[in-house]
Amino acid sequence: MAMRLKAKLSISLVFLFLVILLFGILGIFYISKLSNDAQLILKNNHESLVYCNNMLNALENFKIRKDAVEQFRDNLSKQQNNITEPGEKEVTDELTKNFRELLADPSDSSNYPEIRLSIYQIQDLNEIAILRKNAVAKKTAEDAKLILTIIFTILTLIAFTFIFNLPGIISNPIRTLSEGISEIANKNYSKRIYLKQHDEFGDLANAFNIMAGKLDEYESSNLAQIKFEKSRIETIINQMRDGIIGLDDKRNILFINAVSEKLLGLKEADIIGKYAPDVALKNDLMRKLLREEKEKEELKIFADNKESYFSKDILNVTNNEQVIGNVIVLRNVTPFHELNEAKTNFIATVSHELKTPISSIKMSAQLLNDERIGTLNNEQKELSNSIEDDAERLLKITGELLNMAQVETGNIQLKIQNTYPEVIVEQALQAVNFQAQQKNIQLQKNIEEKLPAINADAEKTTWVLINFITNAIKFSPEKSKIEIDVHQQGDAVDFVVHDHGKGIDEKYLPKIFERYFKVPGNYERSGTGLGLAISKEFIEAQGGHIWVQSKVGEGSSFGFAFKKV
Repeated sequence: MAMRLKAKLSISLVFLFLVILLFGILGIFYISKLSNDAQLILKNNHESLVYCNNMLNALENFKIRKDAVEQFRDNLSKQQNNITEPGEKEVTDELTKNFRELLADPSDSSNYPEIRLSIYQIQDLNEIAILRKNAVAKKTAEDAKLILTIIFTILTLIAFTFIFNLPGIISNPIRTLSEGISEIANKNYSKRIYLKQHDEFGDLANAFNIMAGKLDEYESSNLAQIKFEKSRIETIINQMRDGIIGLDDKRNILFINAVSEKLLGLKEADIIGKYAPDVALKNDLMRKLLREEKEKEELKIFADNKESYFSKDILNVTNNEQVIGNVIVLRNVTPFHELNEAKTNFIATVSHELKTPISSIKMSAQLLNDERIGTLNNEQKELSNSIEDDAERLLKITGELLNMAQVETGNIQLKIQNTYPEVIVEQALQAVNFQAQQKNIQLQKNIEEKLPAINADAEKTTWVLINFITNAIKFSPEKSKIEIDVHQQGDAVDFVVHDHGKGIDEKYLPKIFERYFKVPGNYERSGTGLGLAISKEFIEAQGGHIWVQSKVGEGSSFGFAFKKV
């Protein structure tokens, strides 16, 4: 049965562990043995020699130094406790006997020679023992050196065998597999790997061959279909009226369709694979397309022998939630512009044509109410007043439509000059005073003293203020109050109209200045929904700023501001 790669690695690692363990145990054993031998020489024999030298020195000074006897006795006691060699005890006992005789009569020095002889004999015994133990230690060191050298040589040979064989066992199959994977990455699905191993690498090679076979089969069966789908998608993209440009994640150009070629004035073959910002250096339209814009804006491009309008959309291409490229779509919105222009012209024409007959109807209704012409009964008066009110409402609507037509065509006629805020407020209040009186609404003006002049079109600014106050009257309860505040805020003058009506839900505030927008709910539905949109255009065309603040149940505040002169 073939050995698995895991088993081979395990045996190798176990062997290395045993080698390290064996070498360590032998090293510790011989080092400990040599240390013990050296310790015995130092402790047993060397110390005895030191004691003997001390006793000889004390013997020479018996009659000179008073502490010599005590020194001799102390070293003799230590020697008696350090007897380690054969015959050393008998000689030590003889020395002890002679020393006692000397202590009996210290003045008698006749036994000095016997004492010296005993000491010399002890020294000889320990010196012979040192030589003998040194020879044993030397023999132990030589044995250790020989054994460790033999083991080291054997282990070195085995280690070299592992060094030359084990890496090959692992690296050769890995290299073969890596080459095979590279071939697969290069779409060479016919590549196969053959390893004469019955381990994990052999299993991996077999799995690789199965995978390569499946990929080869898939490639062969789907290549024609993929080419067909690619051709079909390219045809669809090229037939679209929208310009389409594909970029990869590094902003290199992948493709452009026929419409984009005409708009850019470039051929796909000339820019395919190029870095888009490099192309943009010499192409203004490409530069605009790559520019990031906070707000979506339309592009005016000369196409189809006329000025055309395109909207730009940038779509992210994702794979597993990761962006892998972008598609820039230029949608041709010229037909919508043409329809919108036709609508604007139609509204302007109709509104202009209606304004004269409506004015005549209003004037006729006013003449009917004049008692100099004749007296009307109550029913006739009500019908006449109704005609007059309806004519007034129609005049207002046609006026708003004409103003919006002006805005949409960009033909707003402005007469900007130095104007004082007080004049604008007074004109607006005169225009709405009668309407406020009908609902018993108090118009309270709060104008800061000595306000600076502003650069504005007095007529259109007054129109905006009238529109704000009219709306406030419309949505305020009877017998309520509307404040018109005018004050300086920094380098600007603010005009604010605050009512105490129902208020507007916060979610509708962002759309309040959009054309034709009306707040849903139980609100007055008369009018076009253009008043606030026109107000915004008028104020911003003069370089001013317009805003709204409102809370349901607390009322609304509409305001605009102009910089002071």
